[in-house]
Formats: sequence, structure tokens, C-alpha cells
Amino acid sequence: MKNPVFTGAGVAIITPMYEDGSINFDELGRIVEDQIARGTDAIVICGTTGECSTMTDEEQLAAIKYTVDLVNHRVPVIAGAGSNDTDHGCALAAKSAACGADALLLVTPYYNKTSQAGLVAHFTAMAEAGGIPVILYNVPSRTGLNIAPETAKELSKHPLINGIKEASGNIGQVAKIAALCGDELNIYSGNDDQVVPLLSLGGKGVISVVSNVKPELVHNCCKAWFDGDTAKARELQLEILPLCDALFCEVNPIPVKYAMNVLGWEAGECRLPLVEPSDAHKEQIEQALQAADLIKE
Repeated sequence: MKNPVFTGAGVAIITPMYEDGSINFDELGRIVEDQIARGTDAIVICGTTGECSTMTDEEQLAAIKYTVDLVNHRVPVIAGAGSNDTDHGCALAAKSAACGADALLLVTPYYNKTSQAGLVAHFTAMAEAGGIPVILYNVPSRTGLNIAPETAKELSKHPLINGIKEASGNIGQVAKIAALCGDELNIYSGNDDQVVPLLSLGGKGVISVVSNVKPELVHNCCKAWFDGDTAKARELQLEILPLCDALFCEVNPIPVKYAMNVLGWEAGECRLPLVEPSDAHKEQIEQALQAADLIKE
């Protein structure tokens, strides 16, 4: 049995930026502190939502180190360190671990992709380079590559491969991973609209985009489940859905960054090629924030 890196709701946190596109570390710090105060169970820094794909390695490592130092072991800090170049990924994994991250979030190779055997070789090399627990990240809608359940089982045999963020949206696949891997691979939902379904299959929590705007909601959903109050967990899962729909009306993190600005955070804009949401989607996001009692009409 592998102890989970965290249980509950981990936030896939945004990276706030100044007008010139540089990282606003002061605002990042304020957001992190607010997240912890409102119940977030883990901070996932430099993931998809954090715009890692348009950050240099130096920026990424600076954001990881800043967050690790600020959090100071109050909650786990999980560093996005994925790459579609295994040598580069190994170097980034080692440097992220040296920054003090508690675990690494490693996405499958994208664009060039690989075979299932290649996934085993890629993730094994990166896990050993990092030397700290690894959460695999399966998001085939973005990468064009799916981690098959049988591959997850093979990877779960490695002592450092601790969990999987499952964002395929395929509940049947998640059930098969749970059946094959048992307690050797901790499952986290990668979709805010499937928190309770994955918890019901033995999942340990969620890596959440919605938590950026309402962390207590997602935390309480997970807590209700673990406390045995399945009716409350279901109620809160359904409450998450309108926010989830709004925050994914365009490609993530465009909507959530706009939402954070509306809520008064200095989130800034996304880096190109991501642009502002359309006016219609801005209205949808604002209406969802109003319905969630986050802003007044």
C-alpha cells in the first residue's frame, strides 16, 4: 500500500502575471495563502492551469521554489514537471525535487507521443531522476495519448510512482485502473465534474481547477465523502457543475484566469497563444460566479 501524497482537493493553481507577462510572485503568494486558509489540501504548481507550457524552465523552477518556501510544509506542494523529451523531463524532475517539492505531476509525452512500452520507460526514467513520489497525468484530450489501465498497473509496481491524475473522462477506464492497481496507485480525478464518481471507485481526491475560485466547495465535497456523508458529497458535486461548465467554456486556463480577475485577484492575462475569452463567455463566467455567491449582481 502506498500512502497518498494528499487526500481531498488539491488546487491546480493559476500563475498570476504582470502586464509584461512576467510572473507576479507577490500575487501568487497571496493566492496560495488564501487557498490554504480556505481549506485546500494541496497546491499543484506549474500544471496546465499554471501555464507551464509557455514558461521557461527557469521560470517554472522559480515558481516551484517560491511556493515550496512559502507553504513551508503546511500542505503538500506538487510540481508540474512533465515533458515530451525524456532527457529534458529527467533534468526538470531532478531540479523540481531539489526545490523541495513533495511530489511531481508528470504528463504523458504529447505531440511526438510514444507506445505504451515507451510510457513505462519514460515515466520510470523521470521518477528515478526526481527521486520523490510521482503522480502520473493522463489527459488524452490534450496529449493525444492515453495511459492504458494495464500500463498503469505496470507503472504502479515502481515504488516512486504513487498516483495518477485521471482526466480521460472515461469512468470505465478508471474503474479498471482501480481494479488492476488496488492500493498501489492512488487515483485523483482530473475533472471537477467527476469528483464523487472517482471517489466512489476508491479515489483519494481531485486536482481541481474550480478550487481556484471556490476552494472550500471542492474541499468540502471531498470531506463529506470521506466522512461518510455521501448525500452531502453528491449535493456539493452538483453545486460544482455550473462553475465547472463556466471555467471550461474555453480552453483552460483562459476562463479561470478571467474569473480570478473578476474576483479581484491580479491574475493578469494568459500568455499567447491563449487570449481573452469571448464576450459571451465572459458573461457566462460572471453569471456562474454570481450564482456561486462569489460576486454580487
